[in-house]
Amino acid sequence: MLSLLTEHPLVCAMTLIVIDLGLWRLLSSMGSAWRLLVRVVIFALFSVLLFNEGLNPLEPAPWPDNVPLHLAATGLQIAWWLFAARTLTVLIGAGMMQRVGHTGRLLQDLLGAVIFLIAVIAALAYVLELPVKGVLATSGALAIIVGLALQSTLSDVFSGIVLNTTKPYQLDDWISIDGTEGRVTDIDWRATRLQTAKGSMAVIPNSLAAKAKIINFSRPSNMFGVSISLVLSPHARPNTVIDALERAMQGCRFLLDEPAPSVALKSSGSTGVEYEISGFVASMSEKRSVRNQLFDLAYRHLQACGVSLLSSEEFAPSAGLSRQRAMLDSSPIFSTLRQEEKDTFSQNMTLQAFRAGETILQAGEVSDHLFIIESGVVTVTLTRQGVPLESGRMGPGEVIGEAGILSDSALPATFTAKTACGLYRIEKQYLKPCLDARHEINDAMKALLDYRLHKAQSLTQDVPVVAQKRGFLQWLRDRSHV
Repeated sequence: MLSLLTEHPLVCAMTLIVIDLGLWRLLSSMGSAWRLLVRVVIFALFSVLLFNEGLNPLEPAPWPDNVPLHLAATGLQIAWWLFAARTLTVLIGAGMMQRVGHTGRLLQDLLGAVIFLIAVIAALAYVLELPVKGVLATSGALAIIVGLALQSTLSDVFSGIVLNTTKPYQLDDWISIDGTEGRVTDIDWRATRLQTAKGSMAVIPNSLAAKAKIINFSRPSNMFGVSISLVLSPHARPNTVIDALERAMQGCRFLLDEPAPSVALKSSGSTGVEYEISGFVASMSEKRSVRNQLFDLAYRHLQACGVSLLSSEEFAPSAGLSRQRAMLDSSPIFSTLRQEEKDTFSQNMTLQAFRAGETILQAGEVSDHLFIIESGVVTVTLTRQGVPLESGRMGPGEVIGEAGILSDSALPATFTAKTACGLYRIEKQYLKPCLDARHEINDAMKALLDYRLHKAQSLTQDVPVVAQKRGFLQWLRDRSHV
């Protein structure tokens, strides 16, 4: 076998080409670094083998008297030019992927096409000794004919080059092109593909995208705008509404502190007054959940100050009901009490005020009373590895201190007033007989306690450190800096 290769180097050269094609397929799962190394090594062996046999790609093939051998040598010399073009495009592609990522794929394909065109012209000129000027003149005429026939397609191609050069958007950016909103999944020769919020795929030609109004929601990074609008009764005092909406805004901890969220009165008329809460979140996936949370918080804080959303009937608090009694009606835990029980219960609720920043219940403190938040925002803080961690924020209708009432235990969380708060206090000696008599209320509070304990445990446990994977190219870069 060895003698066959040494006596017939042309067969060995052809074998190297087959091996290259086969290994390129087989090594697809091993990463681009190993595939690139194998291709460079095989091309180097192929070049050494050809030059050792006198098959210089810059000259016509030898052995003109032996037609089969001459044709084989000519084919290998042409294959060398194509092999060189392919290896060069792979090297350039790997370098571009390290620098610009997948967004430079269109430019990479165009550069590869130019390299292959140069390789074909060089093979025609050096190996086949054809008149290159005539070939270029003919190809130029054909290019004009093809260009006229493919005018719209070429417009998309060159528009794609402009988009890849100026980079108004990249892969995974959330953008809007002429009102079509979605996440960029691909930018190819002809079109930009967007995955819309409904899960469908929108294909927008590059020529249209280059001329259209583009809004990139991902620039600047990690900051996405979110807003909600509420139409309220014109009879509600604006200062009261704005204070309630600001508390609702502060109750959503997913809103970024910078730029600061805000509340604004947008328009006013005899039919209603429109208010807007606007802010920013860190990721596009949070926008929907934050909008839903803001609506819920706005409803609760407005209800706490006696204002409701505009409807066909003007809201009016039930006559004769105190704030304590109305709070029991809206509480998900105590709403199952009978009317007479709520009347008696409300008489044993004492309103207690807390200033912003004041501690309501310290971590580890066993509470002998239950708090129901009447107004304001309460922040919940845990400690993980000695560092304070905000785990949540609470608003009107939520309760604090259920662990001490149910099991004489304490939660590992500190409850602090983020804004000025009003909380109704119910003493344990009065609440405990009620829980023993009404099992559904006792079960609801137990479920709430179990949820809070589970959440506290999941947030405070140590997160395992994942080792970063390192590839061959990263190893070479590290070695170059040594």
